[in-house]
Amino acid sequence: MKCAIISVGTELLMGQIVDTNAAWLSERLRSLGIDVFYRYTVGDNPERLADTIRTAFDHVDLVISIGGLGPTEDDLTKETFCDVLGVPLVRDERTVQDLESNAKISQKVFTDNNYKQAMLPEGAVIFYNYTGTAPGFAKEVDGKIFICMPGPPRELSSIWENGAEDYLKGLGDGEVYYHVIRLFGKGESVIETDLIDLIDAQTDPTIATYAKEGECTVRVASKHKDPEEAKRKVDEMTEIICDRERDFVYSTDDEPLVMLVGRKLLEKGLSISCCESCTGGMFASQLTNVPGISSVFDRGLVTYTYNAKMNELGVREETLAKYTAVSRQVADEMVTGLQAKTGCDVCVSVTGIAGPSGGTKRKPVGLVYVGCIVKGKKKVVKLNISNLGRAWIRKYATLAMFNIINKMIDGSKIPPM
Repeated sequence: MKCAIISVGTELLMGQIVDTNAAWLSERLRSLGIDVFYRYTVGDNPERLADTIRTAFDHVDLVISIGGLGPTEDDLTKETFCDVLGVPLVRDERTVQDLESNAKISQKVFTDNNYKQAMLPEGAVIFYNYTGTAPGFAKEVDGKIFICMPGPPRELSSIWENGAEDYLKGLGDGEVYYHVIRLFGKGESVIETDLIDLIDAQTDPTIATYAKEGECTVRVASKHKDPEEAKRKVDEMTEIICDRERDFVYSTDDEPLVMLVGRKLLEKGLSISCCESCTGGMFASQLTNVPGISSVFDRGLVTYTYNAKMNELGVREETLAKYTAVSRQVADEMVTGLQAKTGCDVCVSVTGIAGPSGGTKRKPVGLVYVGCIVKGKKKVVKLNISNLGRAWIRKYATLAMFNIINKMIDGSKIPPM
């Protein structure tokens, strides 16, 4: 079935809120075998919303709206759908009871306009809201289906899980099975070239490459009535791609690199500490996004100056004078000093030139060294990061630190980055 999503809200058009809901919903529809062909964003204007609804139904049979189901005058999504499709609104008594009960429990002032949320399309399938007030619903009219869901992400996901997903399961033309392969250290164009014969010959499963900040992904997907057949085809193709790109693949389950490394540290009980210069604490900040990481993350040091490197890590003054801070030797002494100081199983250091100034012909902006010790084994890796700006260099260096740790934990080869 072909589907369109309409995100409703003037705040979306003004850039006050980023529309993460539509992306979230698209992903879940895809897993049900429902193809999203169009996504629209429209403000809280009934005339423009009505035009958008008519346009969407000219091209698809299923339209799902997000937002505009609240109690205020500018919440007009369901009213507009019903006007366009000629469906009367009727009062739903269960919703009335839910509204009154919620108001009593929360001890909030309950005004008459809240009852507006209980006016729902006659004959609709109602998805009751367990985390908010406005219910969602589905209504079929002359072979066309419209579904309205609330805008707050928590309410959207709750309604999805408590009725909408089950309603939609029978509408897709098969189930979708897919893998998202994540790679670090190779550009999208190079990966596409490596896989071009597979891409050109694709029918089922389909293969698509995507560039992300500092890394790439390859999505392998298949839609089948038989989910086992879809799984078989995707697994076979995933194995072929991973075999070709084995030095660069780090996940086939769309797991971010920082989460993968954090999970491995926790599973293996490996303590970790870091010392950062050019990244200025980005590695530590990323690592602390991992739930439970406090059980293994000992400390993070930002040793930006020569004095900090000497005082905190024992880097020798003569090493800094001879090689400068951005050197293999200093990265080595930084991570060695960190390991001596913390005694952690995993220690990582970074030093480099993030720019925009400070580079020379011999040591250009983007030159970075990462030192890493894992269970007594030490490596120092040189990075020549493209000078796409200070933020890019720092972000890429941080990802490289995680990649090096991941490779060393696994005992794998670290390819040039």
